[in-house]
Amino acid sequence: MRKYNYSLLILFSASLLVFSCQKAEDRPFEKITEEYLWDSKDSLGTNASYFLNNIYGDIPTGYNRIDGNLLDAATDDAVPSADNTAIARFTNGGYSATTNGDNSWTDNYASIRKCNLFVQNFPKVNLKASLVQEGEYWKAENRFLRALFYFELIKRYGGVPLLGDRVLTINDDLKLPRNSYDECVNYIVNECDAIKDELRADPVASGDYGRITKMVALTLKAKTLLYAASPLNNPSNDIAKWRKAKNALADVIRQAAVGGFGLEPVFANVFLTRKNTEVIFAYQRAVTFDVETNNAPIGYLSGSTASRGRTSPTQELVDAFTTSKGLPITTDLKSTANPIGYDPNNPYANRDPRLDKTVFYNGVSWLSRGVETFNGGKDRPGGSIVQTKTGYYMSKFMGNFATGTAYSNQTHNFPIFRFADVLLMFAEAKNEVDGPGAPTDSVYNYIRAVRARGGIIEGTAPDTYGVSSTLTTAQMRNLIRADRRVEMAFEEQRFWDVRRWKIAETIYNKPLHGMRITKVGSALNYQVEELGTPFQFIAPRMYRYAIPYSEISKNTNLTQNEGYQ
Repeated sequence: MRKYNYSLLILFSASLLVFSCQKAEDRPFEKITEEYLWDSKDSLGTNASYFLNNIYGDIPTGYNRIDGNLLDAATDDAVPSADNTAIARFTNGGYSATTNGDNSWTDNYASIRKCNLFVQNFPKVNLKASLVQEGEYWKAENRFLRALFYFELIKRYGGVPLLGDRVLTINDDLKLPRNSYDECVNYIVNECDAIKDELRADPVASGDYGRITKMVALTLKAKTLLYAASPLNNPSNDIAKWRKAKNALADVIRQAAVGGFGLEPVFANVFLTRKNTEVIFAYQRAVTFDVETNNAPIGYLSGSTASRGRTSPTQELVDAFTTSKGLPITTDLKSTANPIGYDPNNPYANRDPRLDKTVFYNGVSWLSRGVETFNGGKDRPGGSIVQTKTGYYMSKFMGNFATGTAYSNQTHNFPIFRFADVLLMFAEAKNEVDGPGAPTDSVYNYIRAVRARGGIIEGTAPDTYGVSSTLTTAQMRNLIRADRRVEMAFEEQRFWDVRRWKIAETIYNKPLHGMRITKVGSALNYQVEELGTPFQFIAPRMYRYAIPYSEISKNTNLTQNEGYQ
């Protein structure tokens, strides 16, 4: 019991640090016990709310969370600017049962344990009558968080042991077998169905922004079903699974109309405005400028702080952005008859406007000067200093610092669910349900809506926003995947997308590229250069994480994923 009380102390203390606007007034930390934390006389639920808020702190945080790097630096969208980083283990085959820079097994089960502690103990708290409804919200929010932690587990490991409401102790049988992937999916879906009408209604009051609502629960359910329908988890391509995902996503879209959700008119505002119409659920962060200092080009000083330029987007990502007409750069080439097409001698002109909001390229204005990624430029000076490996830096999520001389605090909440993602997921699922014939109108409408918000020129039918109205199912599938790559860049989506689509072995084991720019006088010469082949994606092993060796060695009933020892 002493060890258990010490764990409670850690949890309670951490919640006080995170939510320091309230405080425990009558008990020193060393006296905090289970009875105190779940005090039946705590009619305001103060201690219980601290505990729940602490669990909220365990949701995915994003950004530079793996050894100072984005998860997307382990995809074909970017490489880490520094050498010998932990993120490289995802590209060189180096992660294993003993080494994993994103070891989520322990963290997520620790969070699930907290949720189960809440389930077991919160009924002891007698809230005053005016807070009873608030308590019902808390119970539903806690169950959602537990479902989210299971989703984070199964997208990494496949099927995992389901604990239900149990809080295991050393006296229990801890040698639990894995549940199947489908059993885990059903658990998450059933939890979301059970709590969706017990959560706060949308739109939520400003004071409760960031809390889990019905819209959030419906989105987790839908995303879980989409992953379950995808080729990695649905090798027989059971259309019934796609139909379940499509129907669940349609429910999200209907709820969006009720709750006031939609595409934010300005793409950049999605990431810089704490409360907007597009973000369904996000990790709530204090205002900072750490995203800027971690990832902006290295030649910039904000006061006395130098930007670190940790993330180097690839040429493959840059080339995925279409022309401003929504057409591939390989086909929409500039000519006398087509003056706003792609020009390899001026490669960033006449492009999808989202490119400017995602990637720093040579000439972009930042802190009152143009970015210099040409050889010998201020942001690619050569030598041993850590700098871009590709001629690009990440600019997504960053504030508008084109002018000025220093960074200022910005809202950098990390988006977990947003409405553009919902529309793209619906288009994906509906396209599979519609197949093998031509896609239906709703698929076209949602793809075009996302492109229109991004700033693509409308054009004329039948190629509105660059989307031909005569696409086959296969062509639409490829278009949706390309649009997800562009729209969701650096949001920890592509890492999982290429795995659930089961195409990682095809796209990863190829050379990646960057842009080498040489400057002669005022003239710039652009030359795509090969970076080598950083990926050694070994199939089928690397489609799943290895269950940690420490868990396998303690639990003989816990089977390891394929290809690991």
